[in-house]
Amino acid sequence: MPLPPPPPEIEAIIVHPPRLPPLGGEAVFAVQQLDAEALKTAPRLDAALKRAPGVSLFRRSGSDAANPTIQGLSLRGIAPSGAGRALVTLDGAPVNDPFGGWVIWSALPPEGLASATIVRGAGAGPYGAGALTGVVALEERPTGDGLRALDVALGQRGEGRAAAAFGTPGLLISAAAESSDGFVPVRGASRGAADRPASLDSVTAAARLQGTLAGIDAAVRLGGFQERRGAGLAGARSTASGGSATLSLAQVAGGGGWRMQAWLRTSDLANSSVAVAAKRVATTPASDQYSTPAVGWGLNAGWQGRGELWSWELGADARFAEGKAEERFRYQGGAFTRGRESGGRTAVGGIYGEVVRDSGDLILTGGARVDAWRQSDAIRRERDLATGLQTLSSSAADQSGVLPTARFGARLTLSDALWVRGATYAGFRAPTLNELHRPFRVGNDVTEANPGLKPETLYGVEAGMGGASAVRWTATLFFNRLVDPITNVTVGVGPATFPVAGFVPAGGTLRQRRNAGQIDAWGLEADMSRDFGAVSLHGALSAAHARVDGGSQAPQLTGKRPAQTPEVSVTAGGDWRMGERLTLSAETRFESERFEDDLNSRRLAPAVSLDARAAWSVGKGAEIYLAAENLTDARIETGETGDGVESFAAPQTFRVGFSLRR
Repeated sequence: MPLPPPPPEIEAIIVHPPRLPPLGGEAVFAVQQLDAEALKTAPRLDAALKRAPGVSLFRRSGSDAANPTIQGLSLRGIAPSGAGRALVTLDGAPVNDPFGGWVIWSALPPEGLASATIVRGAGAGPYGAGALTGVVALEERPTGDGLRALDVALGQRGEGRAAAAFGTPGLLISAAAESSDGFVPVRGASRGAADRPASLDSVTAAARLQGTLAGIDAAVRLGGFQERRGAGLAGARSTASGGSATLSLAQVAGGGGWRMQAWLRTSDLANSSVAVAAKRVATTPASDQYSTPAVGWGLNAGWQGRGELWSWELGADARFAEGKAEERFRYQGGAFTRGRESGGRTAVGGIYGEVVRDSGDLILTGGARVDAWRQSDAIRRERDLATGLQTLSSSAADQSGVLPTARFGARLTLSDALWVRGATYAGFRAPTLNELHRPFRVGNDVTEANPGLKPETLYGVEAGMGGASAVRWTATLFFNRLVDPITNVTVGVGPATFPVAGFVPAGGTLRQRRNAGQIDAWGLEADMSRDFGAVSLHGALSAAHARVDGGSQAPQLTGKRPAQTPEVSVTAGGDWRMGERLTLSAETRFESERFEDDLNSRRLAPAVSLDARAAWSVGKGAEIYLAAENLTDARIETGETGDGVESFAAPQTFRVGFSLRR
């Protein structure tokens, strides 16, 4: 009797987002890629990115507890900022907030991503404005049949998280929700009745619909998010919400191709702050920024040509943003007595060209951009809430300019196990609407905006080498000069009354955002990995010596280290596959001291953290896991007030969950 025919093989249909393939020239720069497997071990994307040397948010706090306004990403630790000095894109469209430049990490669940490519150094070329210290280029998962990713977890302090990505041949849907009762950042004897948990509730969802029409790949992506946070103090809280829409078109042929993209992002932030009484026994409302509506939109396009030896790309992009901060402040007699509205518009756009010569062992690349920028329609109006009378009306002159930037590099492969490279570059970042127009308060510390800010520019040179034999490794030496860095400069200390800012209480500090001279930084980055079969190990080092020359704007900062800049950070970890089912993983991170403030008077102690994970396979791509963050319950200092009260990152936290990746 003949055997029945084998079942027909069903070919899985996988559709990637429309895009042009990279020219290949990025190999001459400091590039690191994290794939979906590397991203899945962290519940939040920012935590996964910290495995790369020099990658950090403004503070040591992760996005589980940090206020949205300090979640900007920076690379190389030159001088982190709340707005961030790195550009983050998703399939080519910027995801930085149109008002503040920060990134809402809860809106980017790792389950929906295929990879994250980190490019260090100013990204002239196709990335443009904002890529000052580098770029994190995120790639969304391709579509496919059925459930592509799932993660469900429960943890201590009321933590719960669920995220999933589902696909059909022309559709990808991703969603995530997270809730946590949070932890109290202030510990020990310093804690008072005013201290509260830094709680979090967030939800996000996105859908990408795509197909091919007349040989053109097209995709429409829609997304939205909302999160609510407790700020760690009674009466202080924040909410953030927004949406995005992207239309992408591309046509790729053997000799090149083209792409076009239009994008839109909306956001709104509400942020209330309080003044803290002596011994932290109580708080008093200080300001209520009840809305900061903003909208950003832009276009980008590229045209490629490819040959056996030479490849090139020409393109253009433009970004526009407008927004305002609406606030109630000056709390007296049990009520806010003043109202404030401040905001404006920004625009930046440029054209670029890039060429690559790839002869196999030798890669040469060069690119140049010319960008025009503009800041306009700045307003600041204040009024008496009881009478409606205007108490302040000011504006700033429109500003504009043109900035040329460029990048060049070469990479030579000496053998199968050794290559060397070198690169030089320049890039710039225009100030955000937040830096230009929104004053803010944290506890008793007040920071004023500055509509007179101008773009900050970075110039750099670097040399690197690496290999990929038994051990994969890279090492890079770099020197960067950041000119006109936007810095929170100390103006005075409380108790005192200042023009415009008003009264600053005892223990508080008044700062203003200013272009403060320049920052010179040189350093070393290195990483390595090795796979022994059942055991794999990896490690990374970032060492940066950065110093400020405050110039005439801030001479008191000359010789100081930029605020929130560690000189050394080291990460190391490994996986041990114990048989077919059990995998044990561990990751440790050391960071040297950093300073809370620009004057280097508030020292944050060095910190070491250890995360661990045990996963039991229950099927192809599926596992049950137990994870521990900060396993040793280390005291990781994240902040210090003017009167010496310290805040700390999350204590030891255990989570148990189920993960699926296909």
